[in-house]
Amino acid sequence: MRKRGLIFVCLLLVPLAIAGCAQQVPQEEATPIVTDETPFKITSTAFEDGANIPKEYSCQGENKSPELSWTGLPAGTASLALIMDDPDATVGTFNHWVVFNLPKDSTGLPEGVTKDTVLAGGALQGKNGARSMAYAGPCPPKGGPHHYTFTLYAVDAPLSLEAGATKDQVLQTMEGHILGQTRLIGLYQNSMQ
Repeated sequence: MRKRGLIFVCLLLVPLAIAGCAQQVPQEEATPIVTDETPFKITSTAFEDGANIPKEYSCQGENKSPELSWTGLPAGTASLALIMDDPDATVGTFNHWVVFNLPKDSTGLPEGVTKDTVLAGGALQGKNGARSMAYAGPCPPKGGPHHYTFTLYAVDAPLSLEAGATKDQVLQTMEGHILGQTRLIGLYQNSMQ
């Protein structure tokens, strides 16, 4: 009887001892995963993505280019290219601006980029749909708002093109070399209605 009582007490104490030991073992805290990757993104202080482009950046205003900035370039980026289009144009997609060979360490373009064919840092301006080598602001006919798309491309090499290259030439030369792209869309409606 005494042995049984001793065995019973031992059987009760062993699980308690194991449970006590298990509670004393410090549990490892979950380590949060932290990355320093910033998404590839283009923004403007002039307007938000999907919002209206102010009149001053249109042909009904000062026709100056808006400030643009970007972050999070993909690894291996050697240069950048920017194309601004209006896919709602009555003649089909109309190209408003082409800039390429923007330096990989650039973080944006200032407001009112000059009409020079070679920009600071060595970037080149291409021909837009009006055959000029400069920014051409929104200038839609009467009707609903048009969507103006600023597409920024990260490229793995500078483009071997001269200033004045067309959008099609830039796209063709970038083929197979695009590491990433990001878009900013602004709306503009003819206010003379």
